[in-house]
Amino acid sequence: MPLYKFVGNRILTWIENRLLKSNLSEFHSGYRIYSTLALAAIPFDRNSNYWHFDTEIIIQLMIAGLPIKELPIPTYYGDEICYVDGMKYAWDVVKAALKARLQDLGLFYDPKFDCARKDSSPYRRKFSFLSPHTIALDRVLPGARVLDIGCAGGYMAVDLVQRKQCVVDGIDSIPVVEPALSGFYLSDLNIGLPDLDYRAYDYVLMLDVLEHLAKPELFLEELRYALRHNTSTQVIVSTGNIAFIITRAMLMLGQFNYGKRGILDLTHTRLFTFASFERMMTQSGFDIVERVGVPGPFPLALGDNFLGRLLLNMNQLLIRVSRGLFSYQILLRIKPRPSLELLLTSAKEHSQKRAETLETAGCEADTLNRP
Repeated sequence: MPLYKFVGNRILTWIENRLLKSNLSEFHSGYRIYSTLALAAIPFDRNSNYWHFDTEIIIQLMIAGLPIKELPIPTYYGDEICYVDGMKYAWDVVKAALKARLQDLGLFYDPKFDCARKDSSPYRRKFSFLSPHTIALDRVLPGARVLDIGCAGGYMAVDLVQRKQCVVDGIDSIPVVEPALSGFYLSDLNIGLPDLDYRAYDYVLMLDVLEHLAKPELFLEELRYALRHNTSTQVIVSTGNIAFIITRAMLMLGQFNYGKRGILDLTHTRLFTFASFERMMTQSGFDIVERVGVPGPFPLALGDNFLGRLLLNMNQLLIRVSRGLFSYQILLRIKPRPSLELLLTSAKEHSQKRAETLETAGCEADTLNRP
């Protein structure tokens, strides 16, 4: 192999390994062997018609979790090498790896890199660093009765039960089998809440749920009505912050890219800022008890290492400067306002007790005034 080719391939392979978190010794051999089963598992038909199409296949195999075996072979270049623009090829392969990495971070979406196993969820546990999960876990008191709306795999219930000895019920549109859940209710939240005794719960969790609903305002009004007899119930709700600095910077560059997860998740139907999220809560009949700016999940995106922790800590400090600009997510702790029905019932009960007290006092006065 010519020296310039060897050096170029080593540099490109190093860059691609860093972006894709892989450890291949070579990305750019002209020889590839694929099984038909492997090719059937990836959308290779969406790949480029240019020279870097084979790099895109490698990336797709990695995303799909399929094994790749390297076999050293002698180097041979045919006449086709004369037609390859080396600089364009280098840019194309780096761009493909960068797109795949940005898609993994939820900042970009390309259908050809949407080839992860169907049984793998895009949502991940976030208990090892500051996140809506850890904040909610901290706010829930030990031994509480909790309703987790949109409970996904039930992973929140596991920690609530193990660490706080809570009793947790879950609601989701996909069946969940998790022993930590005391009860599970299958329900499409776009249709409405299931028929439960909501007075029995001390906390209701809705972590990253409302942005997936077609009409979150109607859903909140229904929830407030369900809690009309128990205004002591606390609701902990979170969502992405569309005004996050990275999203603003991308908009400034003319980029608005949906992804598999993150603020611009493909399944999100609504986007919120702090102001619009809080306004929706108050207009739906809830009082805001606490508002928290949540930093970006850097340990999840970059690894739980020095860099990931450093960026997380820096983000937490910047949130103190401007919560609306530097918060990756919004978390609110809210309580339902007393309904008119509850106020009237309380007023009647109070009036009746007062009347009974006055009547008793009057009877005692009459008794004392008798000769």
